[in-house]
Amino acid sequence: MFLTINDKKYHVNIVGQGSPLLFLHGFTGSTDNWLEPISSLISQYRCILIDLIGHGKSDSPEGIQNYTFDYLMKDVLLILDKLEIDKVGLIGYSMGGRLALALAIEFPERFTHLVLESSSPGLNEETDRQERMLTDESLASFIEEEGIKKFVTYWENIPLFASQQNMPDSKKVYLHNQRLNNNPMGLANSLKGMGTGVQLPYWGSLHKLNMPVLLLCGELDDKFCIIARKMSSLISNSTFKKINGAGHAIHMEQPEKFGRIVSGFLQSKNTT
Repeated sequence: MFLTINDKKYHVNIVGQGSPLLFLHGFTGSTDNWLEPISSLISQYRCILIDLIGHGKSDSPEGIQNYTFDYLMKDVLLILDKLEIDKVGLIGYSMGGRLALALAIEFPERFTHLVLESSSPGLNEETDRQERMLTDESLASFIEEEGIKKFVTYWENIPLFASQQNMPDSKKVYLHNQRLNNNPMGLANSLKGMGTGVQLPYWGSLHKLNMPVLLLCGELDDKFCIIARKMSSLISNSTFKKINGAGHAIHMEQPEKFGRIVSGFLQSKNTT
């Protein structure tokens, strides 16, 4: 379905029935990325999948303000309001995980549980944020100047996604085509508006999280395992899990295991 929120069209896919779960994908992703991982959840949960602005079938407006965390958080809450959902479990991956964390901290009354896959609370140091902002702006310029095909080829070969080379060829082809279907302006604006460099750091706010939190990282993704373990030490009601043989995108590389772990976490916290 499509919902119009603040003059923007959002693509929303709802699968399954039961307690609601909201899924937020990563950069270059879409709602389709969740379909296999949630197959074990849909008998007990109503899974709400959103194409974030600039991605998938949702709009890719020109104005950068549409891609900022403040705007995105308001849009997500309005989507929940239109769906008449007061409280929901929240699952976010990478970029979507950063947005999920922001939502959980800023609007805790709307979320019952939080699952963060390969996610970060941002960068504490101003110099690090400035450096990352320049990197993201440079990558955005690359997309704008070279086009989506060259960018996707580059993006798929960065070290962060090296473990995805171990996926079946059919899945690699699917993921390649899914990335190509994104709007280049939408991706460029996403980097400028919601990149890690422009995100306000939430390290100092993690102690505020009282809901059950599951922190997932892939064994082959050292950087985000370090981040997740540090986050876990600052969140009182948290569970940390490292997935063997997986890299950054656990839900794509090991979808069945991802689904089992998330299901087990939710059931142990009495969400059904």
